[in-house]
Amino acid sequence: MMQQILIIVNDAPYGSERLFNALRLAIQLNEQESPPAKVKLFLLSDAITAVLPKQNPSEGYNLQQMLEIVIAQGGEVKFCGSCMQARGLSELVVIEGCQVATMDDLAQWVLTTDKSVTF
Repeated sequence: MMQQILIIVNDAPYGSERLFNALRLAIQLNEQESPPAKVKLFLLSDAITAVLPKQNPSEGYNLQQMLEIVIAQGGEVKFCGSCMQARGLSELVVIEGCQVATMDDLAQWVLTTDKSVTF
């Protein structure tokens, strides 16, 4: 039976490695065969800025590419719409496959996943 795993990230994409490590974990979980896992990633607060495409940080890792890998593996990526609105970013284009969501969506994910991890 496939495990449903929710990863919640609250921290900005740069300045710490929390989102980077959350994405590393998501990719590894999606690659597990025994037991198989399905990853759901929810971005809150400043973490939502990671869904903006074409960022070119000097940190040496590409978060857009990592998000695209998670999505290509069958993982789901959602981000808080009110967090985007609060930052004046709600009109911007986001990485393909990333979906705007609400607290109700997050609540449903929390209730229907087997395990939750926060970064």
